[in-house]
Amino acid sequence: MIEPVRIAVDAMGGDHGPEVIIPGAAHAFERHPDVRFLFFGDEKRIRPVLEASPRLAAVSRLHHTDVAVSMEDKPSQALRKGRRVSSMWLAIEAVKKGEADVAVSAGNTGALMAMSKICLHMMAHIERPAIAAFWPTLRGETVVLDVGATIGANAQHLFDLAVMGSALARIVFNLQRPTVGLLNVGVEEIKGLEEVKAASRLLRQTPLASLDYYGFVEGDDIGKGTVDVVVTEGFAGNIALKTAEGTAKQIGQYLREAMRHGWLSRLGYLLAQPAFARLKTKMDPRNLNGGVFLGLDGVVIKSHGGSDAIGTARAIEIGYAMARHELLHKIREALAVSHEEAPVLSVEPNAKACDASAPPAPMEASDR
Repeated sequence: MIEPVRIAVDAMGGDHGPEVIIPGAAHAFERHPDVRFLFFGDEKRIRPVLEASPRLAAVSRLHHTDVAVSMEDKPSQALRKGRRVSSMWLAIEAVKKGEADVAVSAGNTGALMAMSKICLHMMAHIERPAIAAFWPTLRGETVVLDVGATIGANAQHLFDLAVMGSALARIVFNLQRPTVGLLNVGVEEIKGLEEVKAASRLLRQTPLASLDYYGFVEGDDIGKGTVDVVVTEGFAGNIALKTAEGTAKQIGQYLREAMRHGWLSRLGYLLAQPAFARLKTKMDPRNLNGGVFLGLDGVVIKSHGGSDAIGTARAIEIGYAMARHELLHKIREALAVSHEEAPVLSVEPNAKACDASAPPAPMEASDR
């Protein structure tokens, strides 16, 4: 008999709280009846919403707490007021204690990362975490990391991102040997920062059965789906993510304006409605909601703060897949092999990780 997947949910996170998060969990439960939920937050708000879904309530436990991390809190503030007592911390701690297999929160990204690092600690061989996002492409989807957890990266960190990202791609895309590319300003080996060029040499020189190193890729290769995994440091990754989101909204606005321009345009829209419906589904950010925190000794999923119930369900389902297919085991196994095979590199001093007292600016932008 298959063991259920236990998911701890910060029910107070995001812009909408339990009124959206609980229905999202109900959607996910419909597709994955082997899930069991632990909800953390204000019982007075959660209980009525939960009881509206009797089947979900039957497989859920509710833990009351008066403290919730707000979307405006800085990580240091969140730690001072929410450590050990907030709904966010308690959801993460459930993973630490072995009461849950994965934690999901739509709350403040910087606070969630800071609490996750302190509560769960980092995996062996990993010094800094990363956030992996799923990107729509012409071929399907691509894993992109890091999209905002760490600013700056040395060659070893980029190498580790490639290993962790490929493990994630093997689970999500069901691939034996995902292709991995390093984001750069050109595909020629002489171009780019020294850290990126050093990471490229390291990936070429190390025999890795878990991935197929493609080489350098440029920004337009992300949308093309040239590789299964795109690796970059958090500053560039976060800018790329926000640029893509903004471009999608811009195109959508252009289309709406064009369809309202004259009766012929309106007629054309009516005739092309099925095609526009497919386009809307493809560009719908809810279908790609859920960032995976990698490098931690536990699975944490970040849902978008403004997501609705469908988007929340997507984030929960990503957490389900990570737990069901043993993401941590696969990453540990791949890292152990890669660090045995790879030459030892010194850590460059210019790589700067985010911490609880000084979160990077791009992380603040991604909170909502």
